[in-house]
Amino acid sequence: MTIVRAAITQAMWTGDKESMLAKHEGYVRLAAAQGVQIICFQELFHGPYFGIVQDQKYYDYAEAIPGPITERFQKLAAEHHMVIILPLYEEDQPGVLYNTAAVIDADGSYLGKYRKNHIPQVDHFWEKFYFRPGNLGWPVFDTAVGKIGLTICYDRHFPEGWRVLGLGGAQIVFNPNASKPGLSNRLWELEQPAAAGANGYFVAVPNRVGAEKQEFGDSAVDFYGSSYFVDPLGNFVGAMGSTRSEEMLVRDLDLDLVRQTRNNWQFYRDRRPDIYDPIVTP
Repeated sequence: MTIVRAAITQAMWTGDKESMLAKHEGYVRLAAAQGVQIICFQELFHGPYFGIVQDQKYYDYAEAIPGPITERFQKLAAEHHMVIILPLYEEDQPGVLYNTAAVIDADGSYLGKYRKNHIPQVDHFWEKFYFRPGNLGWPVFDTAVGKIGLTICYDRHFPEGWRVLGLGGAQIVFNPNASKPGLSNRLWELEQPAAAGANGYFVAVPNRVGAEKQEFGDSAVDFYGSSYFVDPLGNFVGAMGSTRSEEMLVRDLDLDLVRQTRNNWQFYRDRRPDIYDPIVTP
């Protein structure tokens, strides 16, 4: 068996960037003490989820990738021999901003980044005010623990991205989130297990938790946590996270299940890309 011990976190907004960074450094150290080999944080982990308002002051959370936060966690990754996935607000240049996740390997090297491809503009998710759509496609990163893919939050509603990551060889796909009660509740339970089962890989979905009232007052939304892992058959790996409290979920993932599942369900063999033109026709 090829076992990878993985962790995802769900955290509450502390009220300032530095304490959020320190909190997540603490999660890395806690994970290391439990033998974790790869960890992923929630969407835009270093700040509040500012998409519920449209305010230019939040542009100040953006920074270059690689940049100061990436470099800070590169040192931790090397110290603890852990792959770290950092969902950050990225400034490519002034006015060119992305919702991004950086991937740091277990030796501290920066492997690259994924930029969120699908950008919502719905009530309390005014993301087009803050982000350009991603332009890096669907990269798969060859890390010390295996081949890792990424989607971010709203991306999960689009099955095409999940399949492209599978075609790229992903064994684990992380989908960091900022999801709140409302339209998404039932989809939260369905979409990621379905994506894992349809594509034959593990999926891990960290979500924010709690209401960021100190930042947004009565406008704050109450993120529902419920982070979880699913295996290549779409089964939950352990229990879901809390709906109310901060938590770090640690799970052992047997990567041999990817090959076993794909041998049993030959979805990649039986694909018919010759008849899928309508999917990519505008």
